[in-house]
Amino acid sequence: MSWQAYVDSSLVGSGHLDKAAIISAAGDSTWSASAGFTLKPEEMKHIADILNNASGAVDKAYAEGIHVGGVRYVLARVEGRSLYARQGRSGLCVAKTKQAILIGHHGEAQQAGNATQTVEALADYLISAGY
Repeated sequence: MSWQAYVDSSLVGSGHLDKAAIISAAGDSTWSASAGFTLKPEEMKHIADILNNASGAVDKAYAEGIHVGGVRYVLARVEGRSLYARQGRSGLCVAKTKQAILIGHHGEAQQAGNATQTVEALADYLISAGY
């Protein structure tokens, strides 16, 4: 399956996310994304730094938030391979695999728990497949 198919079918196609992207684990390239869901290079790098536990990245994110597509989100928590952030009633679930970072966005009408389960399940699958 192509990376775009994972975004379209497994993530957004679930109905639990309205936008999604898959980027490299290093945060230096976008592998696939929903139409109009564009991450800037510095946004990708910051997310990768948080998930890789780079010095000061988590503290900076808690203090300043994280940005995705030019929108600021308040970092709610970081747990191992994952981070969760909110902006009002919408939010992000981000999960890291060996080679990729999955970024899922849920809108106000979608449940954060369902969005999290969708992103985490795909991350589990990709890890089991060696990615």
